[in-house]
Amino acid sequence: MLPRLFLLLLTLTGLPALAQCPDWPSAQAERELTALRQQLEAWDTRYHQHGQSPVADELYDQSRQRLTSLQRCFPLLPVAAAPSLLGARGPVPHPIAHTGVEKLPDDNAVQLWLKGREGIWAQPKVDGVAVTLIYRKGRFHQALSRGDGLHGQDWSARARQIAAIPKQLPQPVDLLLQGELYQRLEQHIQARSGSLNARSRVAGWLARKHLSAAEAAQIGLFVWDWPQGPATLSERLEQLALLGFTEGAQYSRPVSGFSEARHWREHWYRSPLPFASDGIILRQSLRPAAERWQARAPHWIAAWKYPYAQALANVRQVRFRIGRTGRISPLLDIDPVLLDDRQIRRVSVGSLQRWQALDILPGDQVAISLAGLTLPRLDGVVLRSQQRQAIQAPAPEDFHALSCWRPTPGCEGQFVARLTWLSGKQGLHLDNVGEQTWARLVATGRIKGLLDWLTLDQAELATIAGFGARSSLRLIESLQQARQRPFARWLKALGLPPSGSAELNGPWQVLASRNSLEWQDQAGVGPDRAAQLVAFFRDPQVLALQATLNQAGVNGF
Repeated sequence: MLPRLFLLLLTLTGLPALAQCPDWPSAQAERELTALRQQLEAWDTRYHQHGQSPVADELYDQSRQRLTSLQRCFPLLPVAAAPSLLGARGPVPHPIAHTGVEKLPDDNAVQLWLKGREGIWAQPKVDGVAVTLIYRKGRFHQALSRGDGLHGQDWSARARQIAAIPKQLPQPVDLLLQGELYQRLEQHIQARSGSLNARSRVAGWLARKHLSAAEAAQIGLFVWDWPQGPATLSERLEQLALLGFTEGAQYSRPVSGFSEARHWREHWYRSPLPFASDGIILRQSLRPAAERWQARAPHWIAAWKYPYAQALANVRQVRFRIGRTGRISPLLDIDPVLLDDRQIRRVSVGSLQRWQALDILPGDQVAISLAGLTLPRLDGVVLRSQQRQAIQAPAPEDFHALSCWRPTPGCEGQFVARLTWLSGKQGLHLDNVGEQTWARLVATGRIKGLLDWLTLDQAELATIAGFGARSSLRLIESLQQARQRPFARWLKALGLPPSGSAELNGPWQVLASRNSLEWQDQAGVGPDRAAQLVAFFRDPQVLALQATLNQAGVNGF
């Protein structure tokens, strides 16, 4: 059972590389685990004792899962107490323990859990803070935080201010309930808005000595269990509704198998709800007597969480992509993570300046999300590696709009970017010619200058691995189309700086003879652009390209 659960946990973390444990020596492993444990303890202290959450809830959850996985990778290292319990344990014992919940990471795990089980119900997994409510003869008596599952804090004074918690029941019953205090949200769609750190916000309110009326009014209650109630869940939900706890019945559905469970998960993920939720709960109607419950995940409850809005990713490598104009863009190669069912392996930092400010190195843990639900986005650094390996970034002064016209050492990236631009839609718009084609030709030494491809022939291409007879013919036909492209398109393909609405009909000698003031007479050309245009037409490498095109008989040159 334990190996299966471990594999499930690894899948849930979105860090499949942990299935192959990090190749760390013992000393480094101990430093990394200690740093992660201390970070979790610091977050716990701020959360449980001060009601503050310096990190998104799901990033905290993934960091804790990462610690568990790493501890299994290095079982001989000393293991401290679970950091998630630090500061949570209170002085008041729970009459009935709060159980944990097994988390099912994917369809296969859910189907495996459902197999052979009967009387299964689904509920939204409300993203709030767990609470025990105790009533004596129908009157509210006490509220306890979950704490470590066995002991919690007394929240009774603040609970009396929360209107969502009934103070007098319609029947004079003794009652112990377990549920979730959550932030009320209007028409909240989880798939669109995420959890908005609602759990941390409620925890912060309850951690204060004084709860304001405005804060109390924003807190709702979802009762998800009546440990000593009737035998079946349907009976418990019905009687709880009669006592005034209606949300459980409103948001609980019996499911007869995987397809129905998946339906309700998708429905609640994309439908308006009055609370944030991070998945669904699957629970069996029948369960053991409450006196046997323990503060750990039982066999009769499981959670099927929604896709992460933010994923914790391990940085494997930092690379630097140099664009056509010399812009340096740092890229992070990361261990694969899942976001909205998409596997992400790489994310851009944006700019060299941002990378330097964030100081991201291999081994760091970073937060990744999707911008506009499509593009991977780096949100920040969550935890730094304890073994910092300095990286030498390209020098910005070495790369600019007139650098790297040949693939000399260090210039390969910008040179291939120039070729890619030249054949792309912004340039000559050549069919079947892209970055991979150019990179292969450069790597094999067939292209050492920006226009060397003008003299390539099919026989020469056929000798290169990966170019068959048909692909060689298509490539040659595409390259030959270039000679017929208009002069203005050729200028842009070569990398002409932005020229506003300037007249570019040529020929070359007319444009090359313009000085800065003459360029500024053109529509949309200011002093800076004029200086760039003059520099372009006078650059020796550009003049050499003009001579090559003149010899090739390209119109305008």
